[in-house]
Amino acid sequence: MRDSSNNSWFKYMSLGGQLFASIALMLALGWKLDQWLGFKTALLIWVLPLLIIVFILIKLIIETNKKTDDS
Repeated sequence: MRDSSNNSWFKYMSLGGQLFASIALMLALGWKLDQWLGFKTALLIWVLPLLIIVFILIKLIIETNKKTDDS
């Protein structure tokens, strides 16, 4: 029983780490691409992290809606 609780906790911690790391990576990539492409406004620094958030939310919805054999 306790192992199952710990596994659940680690699963959500890793998901949070993934979310933080991917948003940070997309912010850095957007910043560099905005500079490289010469945009006067910070377009990609906003768009890339938003796309990652949408992608991760869709992934989360798909994973949480999976039917398990336990139920």
